Amino acid sequence: MSNPTFTDRPGPGGPTTHSSRSTLGVRASRMQRVGATLPFGDERHLLAHQWLVDEAWLLDAQSYSEWLDLLTDDIHYLMPVRVSTALGAGYDTSPGMAHFDEDKYSLSRRVARFLTEHAWTEDPPSRLRHHLSNVRTFAADDPDHLVVESATLLFRSRGDVREGSFVSAGREDLLRSTPEGWKLARRTIMVDDSVMRMQNLAIFL
Repeated sequence: MSNPTFTDRPGPGGPTTHSSRSTLGVRASRMQRVGATLPFGDERHLLAHQWLVDEAWLLDAQSYSEWLDLLTDDIHYLMPVRVSTALGAGYDTSPGMAHFDEDKYSLSRRVARFLTEHAWTEDPPSRLRHHLSNVRTFAADDPDHLVVESATLLFRSRGDVREGSFVSAGREDLLRSTPEGWKLARRTIMVDDSVMRMQNLAIFL
């Protein structure tokens, strides 16, 4: 678990986001959603939905090098620690704490470690299945970006003895159109558990 430094001040050039409160998120886009959800038949929604399904396949197959190619250079990948608070508290994440707080470099180092003899948490590799649902797509301030909400349920099984485990979460993604296709420019993962019951988080959601 990393310990990022969060602030309550908006990042330069845009409104406050989860990324703007993190040191590693300083380069992340502040692009925001505009208007209501796009219709399910809208070409942009269909493209975003297919992108998520294709990405889930790569994560299930643990094709992490190919997955890295789907990320922009200014990617911020954040999974705050959830906390249970009173209704009027005004927050439900732990200030300055995150399960993941990553940029492109740190994600690439995680992937590189999987290829070494020191990746004992994934040797033998887990069996993974990402289930996607509740996909909602929004236009953004710039036509080359889309904001995409989704729900994900990850099933993970390791070895032959321990029972499988689950992680349920909501995600907000920022997709960017590039000459190489759509890429992920920002992901915030809001896990539904305050206490993670998975043995470790040596995987991606």
